[in-house]
Amino acid sequence: MSETPLSSTNVTLEKVRSYHSELTEIRRDIHAHPELGLETHRTADIVAKLLESWGIEVHRMVDGAGVVGVLRNGNGPKSIGLRADMDALPILEATGAAYQSGSAGVMHACGHDGHTTMLLGAARYLAETRDFSGTVNFIFQPGEEGMGGALAMLNEGLFDQFPCDEIYGMHNRPGAPLGHFSITPGVGMTGGGFFDITVTGSGSHGARPNFGVDPVVAASHICTALQTVVSRNLVPGDLGVLSVTQIKAGDAYNVIPERAVLSGTLRAMKRENLELLEAGLKRVSEGVAIGLGAKAEVDFRLLFAPLVNAPDATLTMADTAAELVGEANVERDKPPAPASEDFSFMLEKVPGAFIFVGNGEDSAPVHNDRYDFNDDGIPIGTSLWARLVERTMETQPGADA
Repeated sequence: MSETPLSSTNVTLEKVRSYHSELTEIRRDIHAHPELGLETHRTADIVAKLLESWGIEVHRMVDGAGVVGVLRNGNGPKSIGLRADMDALPILEATGAAYQSGSAGVMHACGHDGHTTMLLGAARYLAETRDFSGTVNFIFQPGEEGMGGALAMLNEGLFDQFPCDEIYGMHNRPGAPLGHFSITPGVGMTGGGFFDITVTGSGSHGARPNFGVDPVVAASHICTALQTVVSRNLVPGDLGVLSVTQIKAGDAYNVIPERAVLSGTLRAMKRENLELLEAGLKRVSEGVAIGLGAKAEVDFRLLFAPLVNAPDATLTMADTAAELVGEANVERDKPPAPASEDFSFMLEKVPGAFIFVGNGEDSAPVHNDRYDFNDDGIPIGTSLWARLVERTMETQPGADA
């Protein structure tokens, strides 16, 4: 695996490396005990216990599945938020690692175990060194994988209880070398959600389709027609995706069922385009179904807003990364990604930025049964968080420590 050499003179990095093995144990323990959605209670318990042991004020949210740690130092008025996600995915793990998931059909296939660990490492470092003046809110969020975790925390008053002037997030990036960071100015990831289209016809014998209305045929035509929704509604050049990923109908070879269900995902870079595509999704589905004598009901659930990085915060994050790994290892104009991230809802409330950190060139992709977070990257991400706080909330000469 190719690795980018990091400066041995970086005091922050060297201190973090002194407890790298402990952080690795934490990460692997979380990996072995993955939790889905808004049920990240064991992980949250671990996070809360560690934060408390380091003298950090701890608050629980979302029925205990989310954690916010508050660390104050000096008399600086500024407050920033650092956020990590904690939930896993419903995938059967095939890594064969010694610390492989002990829960069948559930695994950390997106690296949230690593994200949680890197933020824990930064919390420990900052609690020990206290080379900043202000307030840091360490936000550990459940339910990022389409389960509404960010909105759940916001609806419980996240920023009312823990005000932030800026907020930052980070995600690992398979295929990018260790020690490499990338960030997108402005819109960096799509917004979007999931949909279900229930097509209702009239069941009949498979050999006598004339006595019914076939929802399978209607669903098939809807699936084909939906491929025009993006291409014939968005301005050329605007990124949008509509994918039907599931079609479910029937239980027998010789029975035309009464209903069929299509499911999938819809994404776009702009809020207004999401609304445009949602309208197209419903119009095409309902219209095609009616034309074939069936009925279509569309349920679309917005799960992610477009992720928009604020200019000043983007520059701050990129500059901090460059200080840590060198300018040559920071991609400041990463192309926008068609994937989504519910940290976007937090960025709609507070300006901030979201950066990617390399997980190694040999890493399996995220959402893959052979993916594993690269433990060698823990000190890198941890150090970025720590230096970001130190840079944005510098201790002034003569100020209270």
